[in-house]
Amino acid sequence: YAHLSILAKGRVLVKIDDVVEEYKAPACINIAANKHHSVKALEDCVWYCVHATDEKNSDNIDSVLIAKGE
Repeated sequence: YAHLSILAKGRVLVKIDDVVEEYKAPACINIAANKHHSVKALEDCVWYCVHATDEKNSDNIDSVLIAKGE
C-alpha cells in the first residue's frame, strides 16, 4: 500500500527500489504502493510510518499492512 513516512528527528538514507536518497528531519516521504523500501539511520532518529486501513481488529493490522516475503 502507498503510505507516508515522517522523519521527525535525525538523518537517514532511504532506499526505494534501487534509488537511495538522504533525508534530514523534518521530512515527509511518500512511499508508493508496491515499492520495496528500507531505511538506514545515519544518526539517532524518530521515524513514523502512516498507513490507512479499514481494519477494525487490532490483532489483524500486521497481516493487513505487511507484505509477506516470497
